[in-house]
Amino acid sequence: MSSSRGRNSARSGGQHAKRKRNANDSPEESDVASTVVDSLLSVSERCMPVRPGANIDLDQIEEVLGEEDEQNLADPALETRRRAMAEFDRKQLARSIAVPTNDAQVKETLRSHGHPICLFGEDAGDRRDRLRYVLSKLAIERRNAGNEQRGEAMDEGVEASSSEEEQDEEFYTEGSTALLQARQNIARQSLERARQRIEKQRSDFRVEAATVRRLREELVSKLDTYTIVGSQVGDSRPLSRITFSPDCRQVLVGSWSGAIKLWDVPGCTMSRLYRGHTDRVGGLSFHPRAGRDANTVDFASGGSDNEVFLWSVDKDTPIGNLKGHQSRVVHVEFHPSGEYLGSASYDGSWRLWDIATEQELLLQEGHSREVFALRFQCDGSLVATAGLDGIGRVWDLRSGRSVMELEGHAKEIYGLDWSPNGFQLATGSADNTVRIFDVRKLASVQQIPAHKSIVTDVRFFHSSWAEGGAPKSSQDMDVSGDDEDEAGTHQSRLCNGQYLASASNDGLINIWTAGDWKLQKSLVGHVGKVLSVDIASDGNCIASAGFDKTFKLWAPDDISI
Repeated sequence: MSSSRGRNSARSGGQHAKRKRNANDSPEESDVASTVVDSLLSVSERCMPVRPGANIDLDQIEEVLGEEDEQNLADPALETRRRAMAEFDRKQLARSIAVPTNDAQVKETLRSHGHPICLFGEDAGDRRDRLRYVLSKLAIERRNAGNEQRGEAMDEGVEASSSEEEQDEEFYTEGSTALLQARQNIARQSLERARQRIEKQRSDFRVEAATVRRLREELVSKLDTYTIVGSQVGDSRPLSRITFSPDCRQVLVGSWSGAIKLWDVPGCTMSRLYRGHTDRVGGLSFHPRAGRDANTVDFASGGSDNEVFLWSVDKDTPIGNLKGHQSRVVHVEFHPSGEYLGSASYDGSWRLWDIATEQELLLQEGHSREVFALRFQCDGSLVATAGLDGIGRVWDLRSGRSVMELEGHAKEIYGLDWSPNGFQLATGSADNTVRIFDVRKLASVQQIPAHKSIVTDVRFFHSSWAEGGAPKSSQDMDVSGDDEDEAGTHQSRLCNGQYLASASNDGLINIWTAGDWKLQKSLVGHVGKVLSVDIASDGNCIASAGFDKTFKLWAPDDISI
């Protein structure tokens, strides 16, 4: 009743009154004129500004506008756009889903989801694409169901206060006694390693500038002469990871088939085949004391079968199994102490393991998407992780806190590595760039337009000299070149961390000098994507593994490896 009175009052009080019927008007003309006036009045009602005291029912106006909004939302063009955006979102999600490469596993997964294992005219590739589509649809449905549940919870009054919504608060969970002891052990060991590193850096700083300049020039000349010295087909599937042994005499190569092979350097002859993984190998790492102590694990591996295995170089099967990850493991690395192992996984977490007990010490979340890379700082106090959310994080292992975010990349981060100086680290991303971060400044200090495609891996030169031995003083250091072995050792020491290698899907391995971050050499040889790169700790060789199923060795043309 109130809205009816408001409408009549507005019509009588307004300056647009109804048109009186003229005797000369025909009934049809009168009806048309009345309809026009009513339309104009309707428009004027909805467009009339609301003044204080005006006798207009606002509820009626809101109701009319609401009906128009509903009509706009039902517009076929908007509905088409909504469906297109939903399909775009599904395809973007599908690209991040890991699908088995084994056709039997693909069929088994399709059957488990109630879909036919084979369609007419479908080959293995089409079947994998169909499985990816099915899994992406299921993921979208689960996400929508979760959103609906959250909406219902909010309707029931389960919502945070406005102050809590504005803050991104950290939260902590109680750790085990074993984790506490590990943190204390890491703190003690990292302090001693940091003291040794700083002492070495101070000693190097006292070297004459002319000597440093000469060694830098020799390094640049050496990098410019790198050429391919060995190439070998490593497996029937693409090679996903390669790493040098601590003595630089062998390389360990992982494949998409799940096989791990040990090859001699530089002859590229296979020494041993290791079988354990049933799907692609994602991570490989040699123990810091591999080959020196018969009682230690020699290397570790992670795979798309969610397993982390511990190996001895003398045994073809795993000697240990670290269970816990719920999705593919894409990176593993030993802590500098050799007592712990870190692993990064597509389940969105990274974990810290005790090698002696094979127990999980820490399950750490913090990334919004899959974690793809993990590296320990040389002192052992910090660990950096990065993933498909395009964000990297630096964690303090002594306290468990996230101390720095590595922000700046526009797309996923696939590789990272710490510099031996202990405060810089490099990240490689799908935005085709390499970024250099400084932990002291808590910021990115350099962006390198490194490649024309995805940067898959980055690696600093870590000199074997830095692994042990007390540093000599500047007076005791002979870099004159009179003693060839002595000069080579000192050059390796002063060049520790002075160059960086990056691998990319553009088929290149690029070598960059640290400090000025200039490109010194592009190594061309792979056909297609280069998936992994490593630098020998003696500084005489670079190894790379690629999608073309080969691994290659690169060295200066005047050095015999």
